[in-house]
Amino acid sequence: MEVSRIRALRGPNLWSHHTAIQSVVSCTVQECNINLVAGFEARLRARFPAMGPLQPTGHDDAIPMARVLEMAALGLQAQAGCPVTFSCTMPTLEPQVFQVVFEYSEEDVGRQAMELAQQLCQAAWDDSPFDLTAALEQLRELDEDVRLGPSTGSIADAAVARGIPISRMTEGSMVRLGWGSKQRRIQAAEMDVTSAIAESIAQDKELTKKLLAAAGVPVPQGRGVKDVEDAWAAAQEIGLPVVVKPQDGNQGKGVTVNITTREQLERAYTVAAGFRDDVMVERYMPGNDFRLLVVGDRLVAAARRDPPRVVGDGEHTIAQLVEEVNKDPRRGTGHATSLTKIRFDDIARSCLASQGYTAESVPPKGKPVNLRNNANLSTGGSATDVTDDVHPEVAARAVAAAQMVGLDICGVDLVCDSILHPIEDQGGGIVEVNAAPGLRMHLSPSFGKGRAVGEAIISAMFKDGEDGRIPIVAVTGTNGKTTTVRLISHILAQQGKCVGMTNTDGVYVGGDCIDTGDCSGPKSAKSVLHHPDVDAAVLETARGGILREGLAFDRCDVAVVTNVGSGDHLGLNYITTVDELAVLKRVIVMNVGTQGTAVLNAADPIVAAMAAKCKGKVIFFAQDKHNPIIATHRAKGNAVVYTDAGHLIAARGESLLSLPLSEVPVTMNGTVGFQVENVLASVAAAWALNLPWEGICAALRNFSNDNDNAQGRFNLFNYRGATVIADYGHNPDAMLALVRAVQQMPATRRSVVISGAGDRRDQDIRQQTEILGDAFEEVVMFEDACQRGRKDGEVLALLREGLANAKKTVSQCEIRGEFLAIDTAMDKLQPGELCLILVDQVEEALRHISAKVAAAA
Repeated sequence: MEVSRIRALRGPNLWSHHTAIQSVVSCTVQECNINLVAGFEARLRARFPAMGPLQPTGHDDAIPMARVLEMAALGLQAQAGCPVTFSCTMPTLEPQVFQVVFEYSEEDVGRQAMELAQQLCQAAWDDSPFDLTAALEQLRELDEDVRLGPSTGSIADAAVARGIPISRMTEGSMVRLGWGSKQRRIQAAEMDVTSAIAESIAQDKELTKKLLAAAGVPVPQGRGVKDVEDAWAAAQEIGLPVVVKPQDGNQGKGVTVNITTREQLERAYTVAAGFRDDVMVERYMPGNDFRLLVVGDRLVAAARRDPPRVVGDGEHTIAQLVEEVNKDPRRGTGHATSLTKIRFDDIARSCLASQGYTAESVPPKGKPVNLRNNANLSTGGSATDVTDDVHPEVAARAVAAAQMVGLDICGVDLVCDSILHPIEDQGGGIVEVNAAPGLRMHLSPSFGKGRAVGEAIISAMFKDGEDGRIPIVAVTGTNGKTTTVRLISHILAQQGKCVGMTNTDGVYVGGDCIDTGDCSGPKSAKSVLHHPDVDAAVLETARGGILREGLAFDRCDVAVVTNVGSGDHLGLNYITTVDELAVLKRVIVMNVGTQGTAVLNAADPIVAAMAAKCKGKVIFFAQDKHNPIIATHRAKGNAVVYTDAGHLIAARGESLLSLPLSEVPVTMNGTVGFQVENVLASVAAAWALNLPWEGICAALRNFSNDNDNAQGRFNLFNYRGATVIADYGHNPDAMLALVRAVQQMPATRRSVVISGAGDRRDQDIRQQTEILGDAFEEVVMFEDACQRGRKDGEVLALLREGLANAKKTVSQCEIRGEFLAIDTAMDKLQPGELCLILVDQVEEALRHISAKVAAAA
């Protein structure tokens, strides 16, 4: 078995809505049916007993090794605790070659699962050992390392539940919520609007206390100290017992409480100074340790934190009791579990000594023994939810403390006997205020119910009804994509939107080009969706990007499919028929939101059939108002866009909106059929976004086929009285559309300049000149700048073969170099003639043509 072309599909894709690993698997003849390999399945299940069924109940089909690999990769992830369910194996046209797809929740884990699944299959084949326990532990550890921690994860989960798209900005805990100008950002439990000053104040514990005291919030007396002598002097001023801690710290690191002797203080100072240079001493406040979580202007959760402890049984040593407690599956080494293992370190031994114990002491039965004096969960403490018990005045004090410091999400540490009564009544106080507080104790407390703190944070960031989304229009098809994208973008921009646009020319934000080249894939789309200025996104969505990585978005508001024709990349990536190409292109239709719209070409039966796969509404468009699909759809009260008597009509039921095609320059008074179709699709998309009709019409009136608006899309030039048309047509369907358009234009003689893309099938390259040979008197063929895997002269030979039976061509020539070919054709032009130039290097070729036109003028 050979595994190749492993890809991570990071968005909705050809196979499913899930993120997935996709690969190509080649099997030997014997591996194409493991049922015939004696003992293989038994050996496989002996090594992985939880392996799922390899085929449905009651079937007795041939099971290829590729299917075993699929099920192993999915099963290993599931057994490691990853939430995955989808997988499939599909044969290709190549004998013994399969495509294997399985879901992942974390990409690194999915890739590792693929490697381990291969090892498992090989071990079962060779009857060699496979360490399942080690494999699952490897996946668990990797999953814990790469996935979001519990605090950030709870916020991200709450966002997803609200329909807010999320994307990680780093490998850590910085997460983007939403798209474009509607996006917000978090890092752990900290909002993007939290100021650096507020965070600095919270880290400076002495400054925090001064501010809280000034606001009337009770705090313990204390001050910063310079050395051990000063620390002892401060303790004398305050009065024993005291607390020694770093002035800037978190998670209880370096904190020692209930210090009653100088010897204890000296040890505590050394510990605190090991974490930070600045150390402070403050009055020890007896009572329980509470953490109050404030989000915005309200208290959303509260927990009592208890220090790590064991309870004696009269038989085991304290060290043995700790070891037993740490076996609790809820206790882990990081923050991914609800509890942390109790540390047995110098601080624990010091704490034991203050109680008269050592690690080898055997405490009496029922005797609680503390391993720490502080109650942080990160050092092994436990938490009990007490949210429902918080006195209103206690909650008000916590909110006041958070607002005094300036934190939007704040963990307030309170020490008092009970939160059932006001703090002042019991001599308690707020000892710390924490930025980016851990949420674990509130999400999964050791005792009591968890609180929906992630939802509370999302509600504070996004108002009711907001989902952080901007309008997304995805456009695909064989021809017309780029022009349609530009038209829709132009209409939106005329409405005052900052539009992010991707197409085969580049990436544009607000009209500025921020990247060049073929940018019709998911990487470019993400750059638009992540841009903080973008109010609306219009994305050309090519087949290659969907195959390579899936969609860049989870769902779109409008999906436009212009057409599906032959000759466009068929034969690549196992897409060999027009129907298969249509299945790929309809991915955007299948991922229209329930409130969204699919805009489909009613004149193309394959495209029209995609309506059945749309979860939202459908608007059909076609030039013929009598098209049966248009007529039926409209009769049902649905929206359609068509042409009638030289007018563009947008109809819904009996309601009609109209615009004369003579007022739409790009259609040349309605004579260029494919441009009319592009306009119809664009109007339907704009209408689906509820843009005003007057604004749509105004935008169409000032959009022309010049170089700036639609580069390489039927750009017209006047050259010495002749008409020159530059277009990026590159497949047979485009040739047919261009021929129909050119035949509507008067000309005494017609010539064409063409090359061919080497990555197309022979028949597709040949068919282009077969079409052109019936419409142009002269054909100038040139060799493409990039042959895309073809040998020199191979494409020219295929183009030449296509002219073998040409009905109209009387002259043909072959040129090496695009610009020389353009010069050859243009230099022959006489007034009244027409030349169609099918450009390859779009920008460079258009600059060259423009320069010749300018020079002739």
